[in-house]
Amino acid sequence: MTQSRPDPNVSSVFNAAPARRADPVLLTPGPLTTSAATKSAMLRDWGSLDDAFNALIASVCADLVGIAHGEASHVCIPLQGSGTFSVEAALGTLVPRAGKVLVPDNGAYCQRILGYLGREAVALPFGDDRPVDPAAVERALQADPAITHVALVHCETSASILNPLPEVAMAVARQGRRLIVDAMSAFGMLPIDLRAMPIETVIAASGKCLEGVPGMGFVIATRASLEAATGNSHSLALDLHDQWIYLQKTGQWRFTPPTHVLAALHASLAQYRAEGGLEAHGALLRQLPPARRGHALTRLPALPGRRGAGAGHRHLPHARRSGLSVQALLRTDARARLHPLSGETHAPGDLPHRLHRLHRRHRWRGDRGGARSRRRHAQGKRHPDGAGASLSRPIRYFLQDL
Repeated sequence: MTQSRPDPNVSSVFNAAPARRADPVLLTPGPLTTSAATKSAMLRDWGSLDDAFNALIASVCADLVGIAHGEASHVCIPLQGSGTFSVEAALGTLVPRAGKVLVPDNGAYCQRILGYLGREAVALPFGDDRPVDPAAVERALQADPAITHVALVHCETSASILNPLPEVAMAVARQGRRLIVDAMSAFGMLPIDLRAMPIETVIAASGKCLEGVPGMGFVIATRASLEAATGNSHSLALDLHDQWIYLQKTGQWRFTPPTHVLAALHASLAQYRAEGGLEAHGALLRQLPPARRGHALTRLPALPGRRGAGAGHRHLPHARRSGLSVQALLRTDARARLHPLSGETHAPGDLPHRLHRLHRRHRWRGDRGGARSRRRHAQGKRHPDGAGASLSRPIRYFLQDL
């Protein structure tokens, strides 16, 4: 049997690294730069049935519930896959098959929730330029008694909008409905206090503000909602009720867990606590005007090797319009070279000016781009990078030699 020859184009990607290699500082909305301690945690192999690994699972779940102050009422159910897997699992398990979901819609991640798993869903549109209005949510619930749940995206990163979670939670509770929150880009950075906010379910993932590596989502749900969810799920792999029951009985996942991802998250959570937890991590965000906080929720972590060493955390916006990317990079005091990942070349120069220019040129939905984006979405056309019809095009660059 003849072995195929390596593709020289693929090899060149890995062989083109500079002589003095440093970890890139990722400016993408997905995987992000991780600390040396987080990377080191993945050097050990774990047996997924071992007592030591079971203790790791329990520790991570306790830490995650603790960030949201849900110890008295909520439990954490971890799940393989990206955050989208956990969103689908939560909706498919916690919403009865005869349930109906109201989705306040101001962006791509809201639209992704609509129509999940055959559950009836109704959109409450707000456009991609304004946050959800809690009063409008309450009026919609009053007008339709069949609605059982509200699914809210806390920070709609495709439109850089931070939605008013506490106010929406109170509006939903006043109407006797249940609230499911997609908190992917906000969990660990903005306060979610389950002691004070009537929220049934919070969904997030191992990356983003927690600075782990991608590959694991988690659902923080009330015990009562899980107990009532027997038989709701259409899926074997995404059945949160069965995953929760099995964890309670054995301390283990039902199917092979992402052991290295969990170990990395455990290490990242230890650093999160050492750095001051939610209070310290949210301090920079709270210095920004409320209207700009949604822009800044995709994190640019502390520079490699300096996490928690006094340099502070840097934040980079997921989307386009605020100009915060320039401010964030200025805070690094970096004079760096911009290295493109998308095939373009740019000479070294004034970094803030060049990044701002690229930021403007690559935006997919700007202030005047909403109509075009909605037309493309209605036509079923996808984003050029394959991320979804309404997502802003990520700035796919990294900073080298910081």
